[in-house]
Amino acid sequence: MRFFLFLFFTLLVFNCEDKKTKPKKTTNTITKTDTSVTEPPKVKQDSILTLEEKHLPLNDTNAMAFFSEYEKENPETKVRLFTDFGTIDIELFENTQYHRANFIFLTKNKVFDGTQFHRVVKNFVIQGGSSDDKEVLKKRGRIGRYLLPPDTRHGHKHYRGVISIPSSEIEDAYKLASPYEFFITQTNQHHLDGLYTIFGKVIKGMDVVDKIAEVETDGGDWPLRNVYINKVVVLK
Repeated sequence: MRFFLFLFFTLLVFNCEDKKTKPKKTTNTITKTDTSVTEPPKVKQDSILTLEEKHLPLNDTNAMAFFSEYEKENPETKVRLFTDFGTIDIELFENTQYHRANFIFLTKNKVFDGTQFHRVVKNFVIQGGSSDDKEVLKKRGRIGRYLLPPDTRHGHKHYRGVISIPSSEIEDAYKLASPYEFFITQTNQHHLDGLYTIFGKVIKGMDVVDKIAEVETDGGDWPLRNVYINKVVVLK
């Protein structure tokens, strides 16, 4: 009897051990999340593009739309030119808004920095903004090739000290006119009224204009020694 009881309990114990779940093997390694999948690049929606990103490079078709918006967001009217002969402060007219906006835009983008007064005619004008510097040409290339229409309806006259620009109606306008260039009258030049767009005036530094007008030039009115516009900044 004792033998049968011992056999019974032995079988019961082995049967219980077989039903136990064996523990899973564990390791001390850390599984890394797969991050090799590359997300597609995010494309800017048109609604969040900057004004420049929407329009640049400028051309004759989109320039006016650009400056129509730009002039509202950039109301500044005063700039300072740092030249080899001193500083010239200019006030830009609000009623020639596209030409004002153009000058402010180019100033903020440092397009005038490193350019020259490339045409000097004593008792007439000093003309600036031109350059063959590669960096200046690169800046112009990024901005584009465009002309502004004339705006001579406000009654501004070519008195001494105004800043003006050839109008695009002039024959072969791209050769004679450029939004990247401008001239300052040293004396009254009323024969230019109606042909050129006056968009500002010198409020300080006409003595500097007079000094530049005195420099020696070659037969093409180009100064024998370059007269640089080192920097142009917006004052307010």
